Amino acid sequence: MILNDVHRGIQKNKKRKRLGRGPGSGHGKTAGRGHKGQGSRSGVSKLSIWVGGMTPLVRRVPKRGFHNQFALEVAVVNVGQIDKAFAAGEEVTLEALEAKNLAKGRFDLLKVLGNGELTKKLKINAHQFSKSAIEKIEKAGCEMVVLPGKTPVAVKQREKRQAKKS
Repeated sequence: MILNDVHRGIQKNKKRKRLGRGPGSGHGKTAGRGHKGQGSRSGVSKLSIWVGGMTPLVRRVPKRGFHNQFALEVAVVNVGQIDKAFAAGEEVTLEALEAKNLAKGRFDLLKVLGNGELTKKLKINAHQFSKSAIEKIEKAGCEMVVLPGKTPVAVKQREKRQAKKS
């Protein structure tokens, strides 16, 4: 390959296909849409699930499950990720994890899992820790702080009812 051949065959400004401009263009008369029918009309867009004459798969398969609106979103971080991102003696907080892009998006709780190795002494704040994470954190001589979790809706409602009674 020679340097002046690098871009050979690559069209940067490809001309658009001009439709309906006579038989000489190769795309005249019906402009590549065929004759009559739904596809020849303007504004046509068939659903991708459309199966002519047959019940589509989407309707043949039964509905399943539901979305629990009270479920808590749990962000997950591994011990190995924490070890790479933080220097010795630093405090691992929710804000610090978000700043270093380890805990992304919206979440209610943070859980630390035990994948990877921990080599530095750190102070780790989280709502939950897995068994393997606890072992590795204790082995490395780190400090764990269990944060209070978000109160479930059922507990809040129970407390509200009890407050009304008394």
